[in-house]
Amino acid sequence: MPTSVSLEQGDINQSALRSEYHQHLSPETKKIIEEDAEVFLHQALSTPVMNALSKTEGAFIYDMNGKPYLDLHGNGVHNAGFSNAYVIEKVINQLKRSLAFTPRRYTNIPAIDLAKKLVSIAPAGLNRVLFCPGGSEAIEMAVMLAKQITGKWKTISFWDSYHGTGFQAASVGGEEHFSTGNGPMVPGSFHVEFPNYYRNPWGLANTDDIDEEYIRQIKIILHRHPDMSALIAEPISATPVVPSQHYWKEVQSLCKRYGMFLIFDEIIEGFGRTGKMFASEHYVTPDVLVLGKTLGGGLMPFAGIITKDEYNVLQHRSVGHFTHEKNPLCCTAGLATIEYIEANDLVENSAKLGDYLMDQLKALGETYPIIGNVAGKGLHIGVDLVKNKKTKERAVKEAEAIMYHCMQQGVAFKIIEGNIITMRPSLVITKDHCDMIVTALKNSFEKINL
Repeated sequence: MPTSVSLEQGDINQSALRSEYHQHLSPETKKIIEEDAEVFLHQALSTPVMNALSKTEGAFIYDMNGKPYLDLHGNGVHNAGFSNAYVIEKVINQLKRSLAFTPRRYTNIPAIDLAKKLVSIAPAGLNRVLFCPGGSEAIEMAVMLAKQITGKWKTISFWDSYHGTGFQAASVGGEEHFSTGNGPMVPGSFHVEFPNYYRNPWGLANTDDIDEEYIRQIKIILHRHPDMSALIAEPISATPVVPSQHYWKEVQSLCKRYGMFLIFDEIIEGFGRTGKMFASEHYVTPDVLVLGKTLGGGLMPFAGIITKDEYNVLQHRSVGHFTHEKNPLCCTAGLATIEYIEANDLVENSAKLGDYLMDQLKALGETYPIIGNVAGKGLHIGVDLVKNKKTKERAVKEAEAIMYHCMQQGVAFKIIEGNIITMRPSLVITKDHCDMIVTALKNSFEKINL
């Protein structure tokens, strides 16, 4: 059985530095981690775990000793902050109403209110909603809807993308980690490269030229397989890589020409993450918008899709049919989260502080050559660490060392692709928190002599 693990999705728990980090944890924490490892199936990206938490609040997570860490990952659920008091109060009040669950075939006011709210804030033309327990299921619903409406079954999506671990979601996802060993995946799943301007394989510098090469990959597949049901993508990748507006306009044009859906997965990028309520607002309106993570307010697992009224023609089918499809607790949490984001101008805060943090990181890169590139939108930022700015060789070992050194300073983040520091803090952070991030990185660079 192969023992090597892909670094595409995140830092793994099998490294020497992870073992060394564990040695400095408190006896109580070590005991908890050991107990966790005894009862959970082990997975390369989660169990055994990195640490044990005593609470999560605002923009911070806290270990068993009460030490706070500014969390720049949060699994994408914490746009409105961990343990948001407003959201919790709304959920508690809903519980007190003795309406914590609604069986299928019935509805409830919280579900309708959330659906109406989503329609009111979604890009114009998206006005039909369907909910489900998690992001993987939401992707399944979106792709199933496209297949049913178009009568076609093939899809195009992107290498190195993650859309969930269900068979359809893992098939359209482009990561080997979630497909190898599972036997045949869902057929008809074609993949192309996501537009990466810093690491494009042709060494091109002009954005339009780079776009054309990436778009050409899609055109080649469509020429030979015109019977496509959908193209599925994150409008801005999880890394993040930020495509040009021209790229997505051209892709949407191809989708219309070939009668296929454009599905945007905004499970991570939605609800203010990129400085707009939805990342698609930077580009074009898709046929289906997929949402999750923050939709549950950091309290409940919840996701869903928003699509066009013209696709409301499957009364003879069921593309969702989940037990918790209209769970009133989940819907209450979702609505309260959106209300809090709007009332506290968190979308604007994301845009403003995102620009500030990006500028600070780019300035840091002028002093420390290990920073090869800084990319992002809003508070969705990636710092590409390199051994050499000319060759762009990935600084994998250095990135892991920096991650643990920043942990010691109270700043926690995730590494993607082995060398890219991903920063997705809560949208409630302040300018001081941004300075804290930059200081922690600077101290780490100095400590490791970079």
